[in-house]
Amino acid sequence: MKKSDVVVRVARETLQIEADALSQLADSIGENFTRAVEAIFHSGGRLIVTGIGKTALVAQKIVATLNSTGTPAFFLHAGDAIHGDIGMVQPTDAVLVLSRSGETAEIKVLTLLVRNLGNTLIAMTSREDSTLARNADHLLLTPFEREADPNELAPTTSTTLQMAMGDALATSLLALRGFSPADFARFHPGGSLGKQLYLRVRDLYPHNQRPVVHPASSLKETLYEMTGKCLGATAVVDPQTDRLVGVITDGDLRRFLNRGEPLDVATAADMMSVHPKTVVEDELAVQAVAVLRQHSISQLIVTDSRGQYLGFVHLHDFIREGLI
Repeated sequence: MKKSDVVVRVARETLQIEADALSQLADSIGENFTRAVEAIFHSGGRLIVTGIGKTALVAQKIVATLNSTGTPAFFLHAGDAIHGDIGMVQPTDAVLVLSRSGETAEIKVLTLLVRNLGNTLIAMTSREDSTLARNADHLLLTPFEREADPNELAPTTSTTLQMAMGDALATSLLALRGFSPADFARFHPGGSLGKQLYLRVRDLYPHNQRPVVHPASSLKETLYEMTGKCLGATAVVDPQTDRLVGVITDGDLRRFLNRGEPLDVATAADMMSVHPKTVVEDELAVQAVAVLRQHSISQLIVTDSRGQYLGFVHLHDFIREGLI
């Protein structure tokens, strides 16, 4: 058998073993899981997630997911916990202990410590008869038939189940809290979803130049504004009120030239479009993107709530922010 065939076979077997274990885990979710979620939700404190070895790595990922979805949590290494760091645990905190066997020496000691402190203890283990499971207030059982590696030694299936159970906890708590996309954005302000929910036009347009002419401005003055300020367009503003009355784009200029009008007396009023596409400065940037797409244009004029001209936002502004 070729090496490539062996690689493909082992990879597929690994994924199938883990997929079957996940399917069985999904079928097992019931009252015990519900009680554990409610205990965390009503604890009034944080969820301390702890483990050792590979489960410690899984615990860190679970903590990251919980924090980003509205459940206060922090990671405490089991080895550090039994050497003094258990003092970080507050009376209202719930403690989630991850252990495949539930019999690791550090885990057994930590179990007793948590019991003595009186905190709610939630066990996530594959063995229902383990020391950890017997001493827990709530049990999240993650049984499996075998690890997925060919030697059945490396934590593979077991850690996959723990990771998935952690996700199930986080999403269930998210649902109980009514955690919305807007809440998610508050915790992820640097992400594209966050920007969709908080970034506004006023955050973008001040970075661009502000081309402007008056209706009586000459063709030369208009061309200077359009080319000199690097946007290929200019707003046309009433000099008395500073209100927007039109826009001149490259397309408007070409259409005017094709009409054969005298150029020496041409004014901005002769070239402008009187119904420009605009966006109010307080509008969400993602809504401005929708207008650009709807009309197949590359820029919008920004106004205040009274219709006074403020500047331009360009397609490139939204690309730079990851909204397109």
